Amino acid sequence: MARIRKFCAYRRLERPYTRISKFREKSFIKATPHNNIVRFDMGNPRRNFSHVLKLISKDACQIRHNAFESARMTSNRLLEEELGKGGYFLRIKPYPFHILRENPLAAGAGADRMSTGMKHSFGNPISSAARIKKGQTLFLIKVNKSNLGLAKKALKRAGYKLPCSTHIEIEENPKK
Repeated sequence: MARIRKFCAYRRLERPYTRISKFREKSFIKATPHNNIVRFDMGNPRRNFSHVLKLISKDACQIRHNAFESARMTSNRLLEEELGKGGYFLRIKPYPFHILRENPLAAGAGADRMSTGMKHSFGNPISSAARIKKGQTLFLIKVNKSNLGLAKKALKRAGYKLPCSTHIEIEENPKK
């Protein structure tokens, strides 16, 4: 199985090359790659909690769907082991809509006869990513006051898995 490309190639936010063709069907991406994020909401959404913690991005970047899934798994595992399924609510806020493409170039002997070059390359869809702005909320956790330290630890672990720097904001839930 082929390895996924390093994300440093896709981390920066820049306007992608969009193909404008005289043939309409060649002007857009036909297939959407499989999304790895299993669930966006975890825990108990109906219960009222006293505090809301938010993991917020410090800079603009793109975050691939598999980075979100690994961050979700680490934070959710910690919360579920300590608090059970009803003791918290965790939500992933952004959705990875942006489709990442790659124009694979052959390497090795005889590759010059197979390659078509990179000029205006449109590429094949390989993955999807969420385009994140500075100050955008990435994860949201609702817990009671007694579990604030654990929720903060869970968000910190999630932040380690993401390709941008983050910080945590704590708010009292007004719906109490």
